[in-house]
Amino acid sequence: MINSKQPPNHFSQPRLTSTCSTIPAATPPTVSPSITPSLHPPTSSTSGTGLLSMMAARAMGLSDSNGISTSKGMVTACESYLPMVKLMRKVLRANAMEGKIRLINKRSDELEVGLDIPSRADILVSEILDSELLGEGLIPTLQHAHDKLLVENPQTVPYRATTYGQLVECTYLREMHDLVHGEAEASDGIHLLPSVMPNLLAVKKQQFAMHCNAIKDEIKLLSEPFKVFDFDFWRRPDSFREADLHIKAKGDGTVHAIISWWLLQLDSEGTTFYSTGPNWIPYTSDVKELKTSFVSSGDWCDHWKQCVWFIPSSGLPVSKDKEVWLHAAHTETSISYDFKTSCNEKEDADLDLHTPDGQLFLSPERIALYGNSCWRDLMLNAIKNAIHQKVDPLCLVADDSIFLAVAVAHLSKTSQVMPLFPGLGNKGMQYLQKASIANSYSMDRIEFLRRKELLSSLQGSPHRKIDLFIAEPFYYGNDNVLPWQNLRFWKERTLLDPILSKDALIMPCRGLLKACAMYLPDLWKSRCCLKEIEGFDNSVANTTLGACGGLLVTEDTPFLPYFIWQCGETKILSKMATVLEFDFSRPMNPCSGKTKVQFRESGMCHGFVLWIDYVMDTENNTILSTGPDKRHWKQGVKLLNEPVEVGHGDLSSTEIEASFDPLNGELILRHAFLRNQR
Repeated sequence: MINSKQPPNHFSQPRLTSTCSTIPAATPPTVSPSITPSLHPPTSSTSGTGLLSMMAARAMGLSDSNGISTSKGMVTACESYLPMVKLMRKVLRANAMEGKIRLINKRSDELEVGLDIPSRADILVSEILDSELLGEGLIPTLQHAHDKLLVENPQTVPYRATTYGQLVECTYLREMHDLVHGEAEASDGIHLLPSVMPNLLAVKKQQFAMHCNAIKDEIKLLSEPFKVFDFDFWRRPDSFREADLHIKAKGDGTVHAIISWWLLQLDSEGTTFYSTGPNWIPYTSDVKELKTSFVSSGDWCDHWKQCVWFIPSSGLPVSKDKEVWLHAAHTETSISYDFKTSCNEKEDADLDLHTPDGQLFLSPERIALYGNSCWRDLMLNAIKNAIHQKVDPLCLVADDSIFLAVAVAHLSKTSQVMPLFPGLGNKGMQYLQKASIANSYSMDRIEFLRRKELLSSLQGSPHRKIDLFIAEPFYYGNDNVLPWQNLRFWKERTLLDPILSKDALIMPCRGLLKACAMYLPDLWKSRCCLKEIEGFDNSVANTTLGACGGLLVTEDTPFLPYFIWQCGETKILSKMATVLEFDFSRPMNPCSGKTKVQFRESGMCHGFVLWIDYVMDTENNTILSTGPDKRHWKQGVKLLNEPVEVGHGDLSSTEIEASFDPLNGELILRHAFLRNQR
């Protein structure tokens, strides 16, 4: 954590585990028969690499500079995951701390006084926080600790956490949940949301973690920051609380979302704070006296972000200086909001509280994509071109695309549509049933079969073959995968080759693996190797935790899936080049390619960003790009071991070589910076 007077240098290190460091009390505790430094939720109790434990032991003065014990206190750490227990022991051994910390391979709610620890602990040092604050089980973990493991009125680090919110207007945030508005603007005849069931597709009513600084220039602030809840670590928290807030609008507009964050008070005196607030929040109204010392998160970090709560439908209109009523509530693991039309009534906007049968919850990015008129036009044109080439086509939708299934059934009145729906399954069919009337198709033209059933059904029929094989590609629930991990439809195309007609159209027909060199200082910094943190050697944890930057030259860095637009400061340094091509018209096969990429900007290169541009049809060469300038898809990032200065001097280009292995779905990338020929 950051000390408000002198931020420690360890905060620049990556968060590669579920535990981040905190600053213990400035002086050793006067009464300290035992410390429980890390009590985590019953589902994932973890003390991480042991950093908190070592800091607690040092703060207690368990040993002098010669390693000799100077205190009768005890540090107890709990960790339920055995591989992490083994890693922590290595870290403790590397720092000569094995004899000063007792590590127990249990969850925190399994610890027993008299068995695991000799008496109740006086001090709790913990980090059980996610971007929403409560999602890692802070409340049930603290409840159990106070009931079973801690003395009355214990000392705790952190001391208190406070959640804050702010009303905002933002077109992009509206697009991430308001598909009704998107479809109205598209006016293409496809109705993913029937007018009688406007919530058939929706995002879940929850807070979504997001780097809101990335859309700072698109946000209009409609209120000042307001406090929502306080959570005191030093006393037993309640499982459920409610709060009615009166918030004055600072301007006219439409509230599309609530952006929220939290503020940690590390010590009871109130001198050490840390905030996950966006960078437009220099300090909060409650700590104005700390103008010179209180800081928001400032630096980009990927383990804690802001959170976004979407306002139902098209938002809530507000007028300057008028108050709106907001009802906030928290459970043991989440915080929710509802606007109220009066002091006592919650707003039930557009029947938002009603859940229709067949309702599907999609990610905000997927909702934004399905409402994007440019994407819809591109996909519909490609489908129309394919349908016009076939008479009474049998169309297989090879992924979880409800858009493609609805579009084909709507556009071709004689087509038979067979969605595989590998992730959606029967939920997808229930959805198609609900959307059928609005899109003028009959469900007797829709047939849902698993791959094995499909093969056995069509292999024995010489006159019934698949004419159209299509995908976006999109796989339900696979939101955190690398671009080439969405090539599952190519594998399906390969396995189903015996039942494809000889002139079957495959859409997309090709894929172009693209790459560019990029300046990514924030992302590289967040993933670089752990070294010395607060005086402790954590380097033994790098391999296990997946560090990238600063590895030995002989070690290869992994690919990472990221929304590049949310990766802090970025800049494209080179041209965007095609490295290799995937030919989906043929069965899956190994692919390889090589290209030379010229740098167009000078700067520090931290790695390469890769994505796939999909060629939807050969006739019109319609290309769907998923590159770093697009917000709806994650790209693959390959960070360098060490940043390289490029674009001026004698480094003017790089050679990139890639190979794809269809057996394991892995991509291998090699590069070589090229010097100018003189």
